[in-house]
Amino acid sequence: MKISILLENGTFLEAKGFGAEGTAVGEIVFNTSMTGYQEIITDPSYAGQFVVFTMPEIGNVGVNKDDNESQKAWLKGVIVREYVDTYSNFRGERSLGEFLKEQGVLGICEIDTRFLTKMIRNEGAMMMIASSEIHDKNELEKILKSTPRIEEIDYIKEVTTKEAYIHPHGAWDSKNLKYKEKNTDKKIAVYDFGVKRNILNELTEAGMECLVVPANTPAEDVIKMYENGEIGGVFLSNGPGDPLILKEVHEKIKKLLEAKVPMFGICLGHQLLSIAHGYPTFKLKFGHHGGNHPVKNYIGKRPVVEITAQNHNYNVPEEIEEIAEVTHKNLFDGTIEGVKYKNEPVFSVQHHPEASPGPHDSKYIFKEFYKIVK
Repeated sequence: MKISILLENGTFLEAKGFGAEGTAVGEIVFNTSMTGYQEIITDPSYAGQFVVFTMPEIGNVGVNKDDNESQKAWLKGVIVREYVDTYSNFRGERSLGEFLKEQGVLGICEIDTRFLTKMIRNEGAMMMIASSEIHDKNELEKILKSTPRIEEIDYIKEVTTKEAYIHPHGAWDSKNLKYKEKNTDKKIAVYDFGVKRNILNELTEAGMECLVVPANTPAEDVIKMYENGEIGGVFLSNGPGDPLILKEVHEKIKKLLEAKVPMFGICLGHQLLSIAHGYPTFKLKFGHHGGNHPVKNYIGKRPVVEITAQNHNYNVPEEIEEIAEVTHKNLFDGTIEGVKYKNEPVFSVQHHPEASPGPHDSKYIFKEFYKIVK
């Protein structure tokens, strides 16, 4: 089917579709990962966005139920150079196109993704509209201009769990093709702002049973659990959108800090901790999205370089060094990737130590939190 695309800068393009039909508006970003398209597509942090894959061929391994990072796909659309409908993988259960149709997500193909990636790199992430129904540029422009921008929408309310639950298993066992049994001796509360399942897997694998709670859970309830010895700490998850608009969450985290609750944050959780300490985040030009980002780790006697997975458009400011030790920095642009707050049992990282997809260089970070909790 024909897909018409209009970007915020006025660029009007035509492509073909392989997913759901319809019209969608969102922010366009690019991802440089070579593998793991299913995990990326089901990552709640991409809610409200179109993802351009720089890997030219997508769909060749199909999809399966075990590799989803959440219960559904939250993004607006997938943009690829070449879509492969006939998949070949012993774990594949159906095609990516079938999955996107079921999820109501636009699949866009036969378009110059190199051109789009260079445009985003040069001009920055921007809003766009794509439609299989509307092909008039003026009509698309009216819809695009009248739709709220991604930084104006609280996607956390959509992606968070509606009820608390205990995560059931540990990490994926690639030899036996199943999830490992739980082997935990400590319990933590996980604030779900759009948590990836593999983060929960790795927290559990490190020895912590995860009680996942909705984003609107009162801080007082969590503090009471900590003071009663029911939990040993709190994890603040990844998630979509602009952290500055989440005013209620800021206040919750301030209360947890005042109660001296041990905390660990990843991605959005990292940003929210910075804001709660009084250091507002800022938006990067086009963000970091991919599985090949070098990060310098300053923990220990000598700095070491880790290759990391990343997915974020926002960053903490350099001024945070006034109250925290910077533990990690991005070697692409020098932005802060990790901090440990002074005189507090609190630390966070911007990159994704659980990978999925991506390298496993940073998995040790989950054990560091376990040590604090224990």
